[in-house]
Amino acid sequence: MTVTPFQISVSDDVLDDLRARLTRTRFTTASDTTPWAAGADPRYLREFVAYWADAFDWRAAERALNAYPHHRAEIAGRRVHFVHVRGVRPEGGPEPLPLVLTHGWPSSFLEMLPVARRLADPAAYGGDPADAFDVVIPSLPGFLFSELPDGPFTRRGVAETWHALMTETLGYRRFGAFGGDIGGGVTQWLGALFPESLAGVHVTSAVITEDFGDRPPTAEEQAFLDDLRAYDEKDGGYSEIMWTRPDTIAAALMDSPAGLAAWIIDKYRDWSDCGGDLEARWDMDTLCTIATLYWATGTIGSSFRQYYDYPLNAPIPRITVPAAVTLSNEPALRALPRSLAERVYADLRHWHRPERGGHFMAHEEPEQVVTDLRAFFRPLRTG
Repeated sequence: MTVTPFQISVSDDVLDDLRARLTRTRFTTASDTTPWAAGADPRYLREFVAYWADAFDWRAAERALNAYPHHRAEIAGRRVHFVHVRGVRPEGGPEPLPLVLTHGWPSSFLEMLPVARRLADPAAYGGDPADAFDVVIPSLPGFLFSELPDGPFTRRGVAETWHALMTETLGYRRFGAFGGDIGGGVTQWLGALFPESLAGVHVTSAVITEDFGDRPPTAEEQAFLDDLRAYDEKDGGYSEIMWTRPDTIAAALMDSPAGLAAWIIDKYRDWSDCGGDLEARWDMDTLCTIATLYWATGTIGSSFRQYYDYPLNAPIPRITVPAAVTLSNEPALRALPRSLAERVYADLRHWHRPERGGHFMAHEEPEQVVTDLRAFFRPLRTG
């Protein structure tokens, strides 16, 4: 499993074509007088597309991304992209603890970059040098620079690939794992499948058991489950089409950068802890960087595979390795009772409901995530 250095390099032809398409965008009219009530606000989208076409400097963004050490490795015949930031070991101190960070949808490795150097070199950010991590940030299969698997996309399958990346490719005997959304599912499967390799698992969205046969939900748990179902009914249009007709919507988004941006930024606004003000969390340069990465790699369609294959995911077994939850402050999750997490985690050692930071927590609140990761893994570094 050879590791090769990798650099992001988008050709001028791709950028010229992108700019030409953006300048020819045809915009729809709003379906509701309240902005964002019916999806991506057409007025905001006009401003965004104009900025993307005329003001955004992709080359500056590309240089900033390439300041991180990117690599590719072939695992089970498929290429996996990852960022690998080596931890700074203090003189006479312990080896940094390896830590794999997994993003979700419609995200990318970019989500985890704000925490990478803080975790790898805590002393440079006012922390304890003994808290250093070796940070590994893979791109999920089918996202940006990682290839889809030969078979179905399941969270268990990704966990098996990540275990091979960490242990066989990078040579780590023992490591920790962190993630949210899809990345949270992958992280939990790592703990369930490979307890001998995992120091612990830390997530921002706890998995919910599907088996209440031996112990029915409490009143608090049932209220949360009912609220979650109601939220999904209101918010689930995006997922219904990606579960059932992903190729149909992908055809539109692969051909229209404005449509691609609308599909992505709608979720960044809805799921982040921004209070309805998208730019309270995300400046246009950041959003343009995310959209350009998806556009240049042509992977918005393949990022839908995990939705189409979702029914193939098996229930996660009870997880026995030490576990931590820093709960996402997004509408669907902020009221999740600890008792539901304890049905899945046999050893839940850290439970934090910070009430800030949403679906993209490492990107939104990097200091908060770094603090919780250091605290949780500190007593687990040797074992």
